[in-house]
Amino acid sequence: MNDRFVETTRVPVSSIRKGTDGEGSVQVHMDPTVQIGQAKVFAVYGKGGIGKSTTSSNLSVAFSKLGKRVLQIGCDPKHDSTFTLTKKLMPTVIDALETVDFHAEELRLEDFVFQGYNGVMCVEAGGPPAGTGCGGYVVGQTVKLLKEHHLLEDTDVVIFDVLGDVVCGGFAAPLQHADRAVIVTANDFDSIFAMNRIVQAIGAKAKNYKVRLGGVVANRSDATDQIDKFNQRVGLETLAHFPLLDEIRRSRLNKCTLFELEATPAVAAVQQEYLKLAAKLWAGTDPIEVSAMKDRDIFDLLGFD
Repeated sequence: MNDRFVETTRVPVSSIRKGTDGEGSVQVHMDPTVQIGQAKVFAVYGKGGIGKSTTSSNLSVAFSKLGKRVLQIGCDPKHDSTFTLTKKLMPTVIDALETVDFHAEELRLEDFVFQGYNGVMCVEAGGPPAGTGCGGYVVGQTVKLLKEHHLLEDTDVVIFDVLGDVVCGGFAAPLQHADRAVIVTANDFDSIFAMNRIVQAIGAKAKNYKVRLGGVVANRSDATDQIDKFNQRVGLETLAHFPLLDEIRRSRLNKCTLFELEATPAVAAVQQEYLKLAAKLWAGTDPIEVSAMKDRDIFDLLGFD
């Protein structure tokens, strides 16, 4: 598989663009003809382990509860974005391609698209073996396959759940398809430091693509004072706030979404917050113009006086 994947992902020099997505950047050129279409597209980013998959899956269900046709695309090689929706780890696009010796035309939709809770359609893009390929290529191929199989024509909302911190152009590839990027963060230094890096990546992509910042989701945090301090400094705003609630942790251990738990007062409040977030995103958020901070300045900003 490794050799085949490397051969498949080899990119000619002519398809590399230098500097167009920010100073010093070198980006793989995505096929401009492969567009998602009329669906509203959201890319969920945040520090590794911050709860992006939990946020994405529950947001997907919230959209479906509002009557929307939803597709969630997991963009992490560990392919665990959608398991609370499907109740198990599903085969990835890369797994499916391997079964047909990477002849994409032989794939059927049911080989890589699976129906989850409340009708949410689930795709795990997967990724290349460690150190052998580009995650951006995998995202591009996934969108291309979905387009060829006409699934996107019947979709109202697409949610990209993207792995951890942005460290390369490949995993910023979903931003080339998204309308709005949403950043998940906790009320701590490391999460906010990662958020600032993501703000920089979104700003770079916004120079050439339609993506804009939609706002922040405060997660696993009872207080939001440090998030508020950063938001005020750079021009961000918080769209939703989810407290450090044990039921949220247990829902993932139970391989289910929060909407499948007993609606105790605490759980019902979180469910309503997700429904409000989905309604707000569907109605449309104004694009936010943000000025990212320099790394050293964050050290001076955050913390207690």
